[in-house]
Parts: sequence; C-alpha cells; structure tokens
Amino acid sequence: MLIENYLDMTAANAILEYLNKQNRPYSGTDIFSNLHQKYGKTSVVRSCEELAKEGNIIEKIYGKQKVYCCDQKKLPNVDENELKEMDEKIKQLDEKLKTSRDHCREKERVLSGLNSSISTKDAKDKIAEITQKIKSGSEKLEKLKSAGNHVTEKEKEVIYKTHSENMKHWRKRKRMTTDIIDAILEGYPKNKKTLHEEIGIETDEECNVQLPPR
Repeated sequence: MLIENYLDMTAANAILEYLNKQNRPYSGTDIFSNLHQKYGKTSVVRSCEELAKEGNIIEKIYGKQKVYCCDQKKLPNVDENELKEMDEKIKQLDEKLKTSRDHCREKERVLSGLNSSISTKDAKDKIAEITQKIKSGSEKLEKLKSAGNHVTEKEKEVIYKTHSENMKHWRKRKRMTTDIIDAILEGYPKNKKTLHEEIGIETDEECNVQLPPR
C-alpha cells in the first residue's frame, strides 16, 4: 500500500508539472502516453482525479471523457516585457531553425552529388585510359608524318581530275539510261519496277548510292 501511494504521489507530481508546462487540456490516456507510459495507466487516471479534487488542476467532462488542464490562476504572472522578450526569442529561434534546415538541405544536395559522381579510383583509371589513347594516337601521327609515301600535289591534281571525269560519265550514263527506260515504258504494259526486274537494272537509289554534289 505504501509503495502504491508513493507511485501515485510520484505520478501526481509528474502530471502536475507536465500540465503546468504544456498549459493545454489532455485526457488521462493522452497524459499516460505523453509521459512515455512511465507510470501505470490506472495510477495516472487516479492521480488526475485526486489532483482535480484537491483543486490543483481543472477537470472537465465531455460526454464520457474527462479532460484535465492546469489551473491558470495558479500559474505565475508574466509581464508584458517578458512576453515580448519570449516572442522575440521564438522568432530568432525560428529563423535559426530555417537557416539550419536550408544548410542541411544544401549539405544533402552536395552529398547526393558526391554519391552520384565518379569515384577517385574510376577517375584515375579513366585518365590512364585516355592518356594511353592519346599516346597511341600521337605515335600513329608521327609515323604518318615520317612516312615517305605522301601523295604529292601533282598526284592529288590527277586524282581529283580523274574523279571529276568519272562523275561526268556517271551522270551522262544515268541520264541516257533514264531516257531509254522512259521511252520503253511508253509502250510497256507494266510499271517501271517490274521493267527493272525483268531486264536486271538496279538503280542508285536501290543501292543507297548518291551522286556527289557538283
């Protein structure tokens, strides 16, 4: 019995301190949960009822539920200046919290970027690979520069001239072939594609070949 009374007294002190600090109404179940279930639910409910009977807290009944809150008349008076100081402190803390959150988000963004970026080892491997490619390309370039079989300007001129003449012959023959096919088609009962198949002609377009621009 003594232990039970001691537990109830301890719970009552905790409940009174909690309600005075929060300064808002709670049911017995809410108080039990908000005190992290440190005290038994029966002990919390009994202590609330006793505190209300003694006039230490206010009890209000809403239907079948009892709600408890502190007696604001017993709370210490706070002057206007102190309230203004508290409001200013709350404002400063809110701003500090906002700054901290922004700073935290920025850190998270940087961390996310680091996690998605290439690792130091992969970067070193990539640099080594590119360096090797550059070295290989440089060696090939030097070999080409030192080779003695360069095409002379005169040889280039002959190549370009030959190429130009071949293109002229190609265009001329294509034009002649097109004219002949068109003449045949005037008396041919089927379409051009069938005619091409019968005489075995493959057009440049079918072979995906285009004449270079003039």
